[in-house]
Amino acid sequence: MKIKEILKQDAGFQYVVDNMELMSAAGRRAMLDTAFSTDAAWLEAEWNRTEKAIDAVKEYKYKKQYIDLRHCLMCLHDLHGTLASLAAHTPLNEVELFEVKNLAQLTRTAKGAIEGLGLAEMLPLPCTDEVFDLLDPDRTGIANFYVYDSYDPRLAPLRRELSALQTAGGDPARISELLALQNDIQAEVCLRLSDELTQWCDTLNDALNQLAYADVLLAKAELAIDWNLTRPSIGGQTAYEALVNPRLKQRNESMGMRYQPVDITLGHGVCLITGANMAGKTVLLKSVATAQTMAQCGMFVPAAKATLMLVDGVSASIGDDQDEMNGLSSYASEITKISSIVADCRQRNLLVLIDEPARTTNPVEGKALVQAIVEMLEGLPSVTLVTTHYSGLGNSCRRLRVKGFVEGMSDLPLNPQNINRFIDYSLQEDTSDEVPHEALRIAAILGCDAALLDAARRHLGR
Repeated sequence: MKIKEILKQDAGFQYVVDNMELMSAAGRRAMLDTAFSTDAAWLEAEWNRTEKAIDAVKEYKYKKQYIDLRHCLMCLHDLHGTLASLAAHTPLNEVELFEVKNLAQLTRTAKGAIEGLGLAEMLPLPCTDEVFDLLDPDRTGIANFYVYDSYDPRLAPLRRELSALQTAGGDPARISELLALQNDIQAEVCLRLSDELTQWCDTLNDALNQLAYADVLLAKAELAIDWNLTRPSIGGQTAYEALVNPRLKQRNESMGMRYQPVDITLGHGVCLITGANMAGKTVLLKSVATAQTMAQCGMFVPAAKATLMLVDGVSASIGDDQDEMNGLSSYASEITKISSIVADCRQRNLLVLIDEPARTTNPVEGKALVQAIVEMLEGLPSVTLVTTHYSGLGNSCRRLRVKGFVEGMSDLPLNPQNINRFIDYSLQEDTSDEVPHEALRIAAILGCDAALLDAARRHLGR
């Protein structure tokens, strides 16, 4: 699966990509075409390259080499269509020839900048001097393209006569004749140049792809620096120290609110997570999904330390899955998705994230469904996180519990805006089969109608 497909499924990863400072359309295309990789050797190599790019950015960010490279990337057009036409021996027009000349010049300038940054070994740009010289016969040294007089001996006298006639208001018929002849000659020149350029198709494609990749690499490095991301390692378990959700962390910080990172370790099989409402269980699932995707797309991850098992993909059932267009309720859409995930896990090693399954249906049947889901996934090699509010499940899987509300907070002034200050989002091992009973307490904190709460307490007491 490529990044452009993942973005449709993971809003957290979409936020990450949206915050990458890609300078060119070619760079964005290269980023979107990057695959979710299970190749450990490629990932280690990509993390190595990112690490070197980070060092270069830190050292050269405000120096000429880095500024020159960034400027080249800003001027880079995505010429895949033009180069495909060239490879198919389709004559290029003057605008397309300008694009090719511009690419040749940018490659030459970027090559010097990359060498100055010490990144030439991992960003080997080809030499495009011959292409530039072919499209710059008068040695102007600039990227602008024009069908120069020097391309055909008929052009100079024709253009002199045409200019004189146009200036003096000469014979319109003769002017039309000369314009038509000029267009024919220019078309001949463009055809001849296109034929000559075909020998450098591979060189030009290589230059475009390397520059697009340089854009991606610098964007990864800049993001890693700005967000304080960490290089992950590959291991026999998945473990994060101080894992954060980038989107929520930046939102909280912008509002002056506290954000608490979380430590979590996962292995094969199912881990059940319980905790009060508003205790961050859903955010945790999304954070794990985003970090895994970032890592296997060759990026650094939002944690202080990260080790992860490679998986074949990330499958999630998180949030309200109601699909009005297909006539499916939340429950129907959710159970369809979970059934698909279970079937997929029989074929592939996945990271599976399921948020409060069967919460919208009959609680007796819902509990039985959760037990069945855990039972089925526990026997498969995937890594599975399931959050739930059901007690007494009886499954023999690992359990974690969000610590939740800090004791003694009831005497403090609480409101929906500051409630997160009084929640401990860290996880602890849980050997019990009970889940927290905090619903009425949270409702009271949120200002729920007092009579409604009293009635609920009476029913609970029965």
